[in-house]
Amino acid sequence: MGVLLDEQTRVVIQGFGGAGQREARNCIAYGTAVVCGVTPGRGGQEIEGVPIRNTVQQAVNEFGANVSLIFVPAAFAADAILEAADAGIPVAICITEGIPTRDMVGVKRYLRSSGTTLIGPNCPGVMTPGARARAGIMPPDVYTPGNVGVISRSGTLVYEAVDQLTRLGIGQSSSVGVGGDPIIGTSQREALALFEADTDTAAVVMIGEIGGTAEQEAAEYIKQMSKPVVAFIAGATAPPGRRMGHAGAIIAGKAGTAQAKQAALMEAGATVVQSPSQIGVTTREVLKARGLA
Repeated sequence: MGVLLDEQTRVVIQGFGGAGQREARNCIAYGTAVVCGVTPGRGGQEIEGVPIRNTVQQAVNEFGANVSLIFVPAAFAADAILEAADAGIPVAICITEGIPTRDMVGVKRYLRSSGTTLIGPNCPGVMTPGARARAGIMPPDVYTPGNVGVISRSGTLVYEAVDQLTRLGIGQSSSVGVGGDPIIGTSQREALALFEADTDTAAVVMIGEIGGTAEQEAAEYIKQMSKPVVAFIAGATAPPGRRMGHAGAIIAGKAGTAQAKQAALMEAGATVVQSPSQIGVTTREVLKARGLA
């Protein structure tokens, strides 16, 4: 059911400060198993009903943690990701924004030889509504179980898109916020592959942004997909050199423009919408045309 998170998800929160405690409460209220928090030096305590340990390895050994949700400050977040990988955590989700690019280069290289899938950094997280599984900061009330996968570089736009889908009676299999930094763990292309392999996903909504070539790489994969993709690219009116909030959303050359990304996606067979307000209704039309709704 969905991707990355399911009924067997057992979350450890690295960085159990104010943000970590808040999202622990929200995840638990949603029905997700938050089994441990990790803050070095505070092991043995219990906060918000969650036992605290000093290391991720202890969380794995004692509580069977298999998903890490990371709220560690930027200066130390790369080390936190590596600690999760060394502990054998299958899925690490890093919410932290502003991790130094040089640090992420090392993390990316290290993870190639690990069994850990990294989502983020600078992402809203992952949600699988049908499994009541939430690891991130997304508002759970806009989600509903269904068969449409959602991928986004933007947090606020993914909430808007999901809300549109839900209001139209279109549920979601999973929602994956890949993150808006220049170097992230799981690309849009890789997230598409997860949904293509998921038997509970019938179609995918992908929200991209200006900057980089991630959407063009995703378009190459869309060409071989059996499932329809509805895509929106944010920042179409941004002038060259304008940063759009995310560190990765800056136009550098023609490939980074919204127009270039839209053209690549349309050529690949995706349905491209020009306005975020049309994501929901366009997805409904695509589902009906394919006999999926």
